[in-house]
Amino acid sequence: MQDMEIQNKIRPIHDKSVRIPLEEIILEGRLTVPKTAHGLVIFAHGSGSSRFSSRNWYVAEILHDQHIATLLTDLLTIEEEQIDLQTRHLRFDIPLLADRLVGLAAWAKNDPRTKNLKIGYFGSSTGGGAALIAAAKKPDDIAAVVSRGGRPDLAGDDLPRVKAPSLLIVGERDTTVLKLNQLALTHLNKRSELHIVPGATHLFEEPGTLKIAALDAMKWFKHYLE
Repeated sequence: MQDMEIQNKIRPIHDKSVRIPLEEIILEGRLTVPKTAHGLVIFAHGSGSSRFSSRNWYVAEILHDQHIATLLTDLLTIEEEQIDLQTRHLRFDIPLLADRLVGLAAWAKNDPRTKNLKIGYFGSSTGGGAALIAAAKKPDDIAAVVSRGGRPDLAGDDLPRVKAPSLLIVGERDTTVLKLNQLALTHLNKRSELHIVPGATHLFEEPGTLKIAALDAMKWFKHYLE
């Protein structure tokens, strides 16, 4: 009985597929809003991944337990994904992905389920760069950014324009990406940090490493989205 009561307390009151219109396209997503949510995290996955990513959903569930809502979407339409399978260029169109993230945040600010929630971005791989560009484009709308195994260097000249406190999480053994994150950190605001996960490689596949990264992200969002 006690276990059931605990599950009921953390069970989301809203967990549904959503269709989000952005100009001339519609993006598919999954919106999960826990009871008494005090923040919303919009996910931006990297190349070759999707909104069904088990790693991103693992992070999302940890956020749900702390009453943080999540929006997981594919930043490309089904038609664009089919084109990208042949050309492999859209997944690396970081400005395009950033514009989509800006559109998702604008949608969330107008949707009755999320309009009163502070917004953060969680980006993985190339999604990390897109999240930071999106945060720079609308600096007053985004309260926090987390990049896991991300490429913040892809944000380039937009890095100094990011007002949101940004957490860069990188695996200790992801040496090339770690160097890029260390350099990017020097261009971000003073509230930003770099967390290195011991023993982890790029995908955080080593036992316990993804949990460390997820808990770091949760603490960051919990602090800045409340």
